[in-house]
Amino acid sequence: MAAAEPSDWRQVDSNNLMILTLQSGVVYLEVNPLLAPKHVLRLRELAKSGFYKGLSMYRFVEGFVAQGGAGEQETDIAPLQQEFVWQSEQPLQLDLKVNDNDGYAPRSGFINGFAVGQNKAGTQTWQLHCMGALGMARGNGVDSATSEFYVVIGHAPRYLDKNITVFGRVLSGMEHLQRLQRPGSTQTPFNPILDLQFADQLAPEQQPSIRVMRTDSERFQALVAARKNRPEGWFVATPNYIDTCAMVVPSVIDD
Repeated sequence: MAAAEPSDWRQVDSNNLMILTLQSGVVYLEVNPLLAPKHVLRLRELAKSGFYKGLSMYRFVEGFVAQGGAGEQETDIAPLQQEFVWQSEQPLQLDLKVNDNDGYAPRSGFINGFAVGQNKAGTQTWQLHCMGALGMARGNGVDSATSEFYVVIGHAPRYLDKNITVFGRVLSGMEHLQRLQRPGSTQTPFNPILDLQFADQLAPEQQPSIRVMRTDSERFQALVAARKNRPEGWFVATPNYIDTCAMVVPSVIDD
C-alpha cells in the first residue's frame, strides 16, 4: 500500500458515487451500473426526487443487514425486473481472478473494484453478497423490488448470491451503519435518513473526491497475494488462499 503509485488508483465517477447521510455521519457507496443498470437508475431517480429524505433505516438483522426506505408506508413505485445475473454475449473479462469453484461460483474475482462471480464461460456475471454490499430488498416474487435498499453490515451469506440484486458497495462510513439503533421501531423519527444523493447531483464544489485502488493493477494483485500468505511475523499458518469477499478493495477520500 505504501508503494502505491497514482496510476494504481482510479477516481470514482460522480455519477456512481452515492452519499447516504445519517445522524452520526456520511456513508459513501459506489453503485455498479455494469451489472445492474435498472437498479442504479431507480436509485438515481429516487434520490434526485428527494424520496429518501426523512425516511428511516428501519430494519435490522443483527450481524447481517441494515435496510432503509419507506418500510410499511404505501408507495406507488413500480416493481423492478430482477438483475440477479448479468448475461452477456461475449465474456466479461475479470480484472483479477481470485478463486476457482469456491462453492458458490465456478470462478470469482474483481471487475472495476467489485467482487463478482462468474460461470466458466464468463457470460454470466453477478456481484457477490459480501460485507458492505448494497442490495435491493424484494418479496417472494423475483421482480418485486421497488425502492427498499439494504447494506450488509456483518456476515455475508453467499447463498444469497443470484437470489437478490446486488448493485454496489460501501466505500467508506460503515461505522455509521453499525451505530444505528436497534431494534427496529415505528416511532418517528427512527434512524432517519437525513439525505440520499448522488455526487453529480450536487454543486461541483460540494462533490467529494474518492479514489479506489484499480483491481486491474499489479499493486492490487500484489496485495491479494500478501493477504493469501500474510508476511507478518505474528502469523504461523499461511493458507495460500483468501475468500474473495474477504479481500476489501482499498479506497481513499481526498481532502
